[in-house]
Amino acid sequence: MTVRVRHVGPEAADAVWHVVHAAFAARPPLHPPAEALAETPDTLAAALEGAGGLLAEIDGEPVGALVLDPDPSGEVVFLRRFGVLPSHQHHGIAHVLVSAACEASPDAAELRILARQELPGTIGFWLNAGFTEVGQQVPYLEMRRPLVTSYDVPDADAMRTLGGELAARLRRGDLVVLSGELGAGKTTLTQGIGVGLGVSGEVTSPTFVIARVHPSLTDGPALVHVDAYRLGGLAELDDLDLDTSLEEVVTVVEWGEGLAETLSDSHLDVRIERAQGLAAGTDDDGLDPRIVRVRPRGPRWS
Repeated sequence: MTVRVRHVGPEAADAVWHVVHAAFAARPPLHPPAEALAETPDTLAAALEGAGGLLAEIDGEPVGALVLDPDPSGEVVFLRRFGVLPSHQHHGIAHVLVSAACEASPDAAELRILARQELPGTIGFWLNAGFTEVGQQVPYLEMRRPLVTSYDVPDADAMRTLGGELAARLRRGDLVVLSGELGAGKTTLTQGIGVGLGVSGEVTSPTFVIARVHPSLTDGPALVHVDAYRLGGLAELDDLDLDTSLEEVVTVVEWGEGLAETLSDSHLDVRIERAQGLAAGTDDDGLDPRIVRVRPRGPRWS
């Protein structure tokens, strides 16, 4: 069973209505009734005029749907009218939709949903999908899933410590894409990742060699440290004599923003910014305060 998810607009209102109405009509009777049951193709078309929605299909037939509803700031995206046809529930389609919603909200900091308090099974699904309760709007629970995790990093030692914490989440085949201005702390963070992975060799800027391989001192993955600044594309890594398979290592790429797609369909997007008002430096040593924003992308992290 292959599920295809499309980003749709008002033209798909009939298909979205079919899924939403069937999904909500199959729920136990609630008081007050679910507002989704009052939707029509016309009202859904109006809702889809904004950020649109997602339609999950199997063999071209709609089986799941949702409406994307960002708040005015764009930082929060609500998932509205989230539903899967009763005949296709418990097959992972809802989780596929959540993953697709994360990818469809590249500039948002978090997703939010409203879940009925009387439906513990539904609340359990959202908890399993990475959402936590943040408030109540009777008869709903408001739940959120952060898309970006921000860390305040006061100095270079803290940056290396953060790298070690990230390393604990990494496994073979993972890709980390680092972005930030010159001297932001990308190599310092990579040093911490190297320590956390337990690899050999001093992690330094790979600018003049483009890529370095740091073998594991244990049974863990090696670290491949890449500087993409002078690469025309990460596909050029295939031409480098790395003597290792990228599927068996952890790859950290500095200056890799916008190029990661050629290596993997999933990666950690790590952006390093100077704290507001601080002037730019010239190297990673003696870092002044930074803000590090980590955003998981792709099915590996969803």
